[in-house]
Amino acid sequence: MAMTIHCDIVSAEAQIYSGLVELLVATGSDGELGICYGHAALLTSLVPGPIRVVEQGGDEHIYYASGGFLEVQGDVVTVLADTAIRADDVDEAAAEAARQAAEDELANQSAELDYGRASAQLAEASAQLATLRKLKNRAGRS
Repeated sequence: MAMTIHCDIVSAEAQIYSGLVELLVATGSDGELGICYGHAALLTSLVPGPIRVVEQGGDEHIYYASGGFLEVQGDVVTVLADTAIRADDVDEAAAEAARQAAEDELANQSAELDYGRASAQLAEASAQLATLRKLKNRAGRS
């Protein structure tokens, strides 16, 4: 039997996941990181992107987080996300439309352009699409 840790993924709206996991992979501010049993205590910020959870027994689930924090304390890993949803619930058409709108806004710079907002929207839409690609790739391997 594999060693596990307890994982909670929580957004401002609801608890998205709670259970024993063998591995959690998320994108921190310094890059992708994997958390498993015995990991050192950690607190890091998250950037928009996928969170992959491998449950006890090998089942995998992918979630999307728009940012937030990841904390490891003892045998518990907690993701406190600004927004978190199951990857299956991400609307691909809406994410693609948001990505295209943000790219258009950045390309057609005007005096009223809020560069920070447009860049953040582009990053979030791109991260949602990357999450969907990971989900589709995983489904193709099964």
